[in-house]
Amino acid sequence: MIPRGKILVSACFLGHPVRYDGQAKTLDRPLLQEWNALGYLTLACPELAGGLPVPRQAAEIVGGQGLEVLNGTAEVFNRAGYNVSSYFLEGAHKTLQMALHHGVIAAFLKQRSPSCGTREAYDGTFSGQVITGIGVTAALLQQKGIPAFGEDQWDKLLSFVT
Repeated sequence: MIPRGKILVSACFLGHPVRYDGQAKTLDRPLLQEWNALGYLTLACPELAGGLPVPRQAAEIVGGQGLEVLNGTAEVFNRAGYNVSSYFLEGAHKTLQMALHHGVIAAFLKQRSPSCGTREAYDGTFSGQVITGIGVTAALLQQKGIPAFGEDQWDKLLSFVT
């Protein structure tokens, strides 16, 4: 099964230890490995693209979700209480530019991430509470016409790209 175009993929899904805790979230999806080997994937970590290190403090959106961060009515704070919104915005815009440059038709992103979450996010209290929400990068990509799917939406991604 070959996709009809390139797919932007969270680098942590393919074993890159880029998450805030210095870990990967490798997915056991042989098709992802095949597509990567064939050059159909564009790997990204918006938080690294925005200038954040690995490891880094966990971060959550406070006062809204990704769309509100984009329009300036919500912010991203790390666990230590520092406003890191500028890093998330920079990473989102750099990831969008990468996606446009590579002709990406869809994104496959890490759920619950303040950058990449497509349907779920943490509530901004660092209590582990999950709410319906979207990350900054996922919101920007969707705003620009690039649909974003989380790892729990694999079948929807497959239907869209093949």
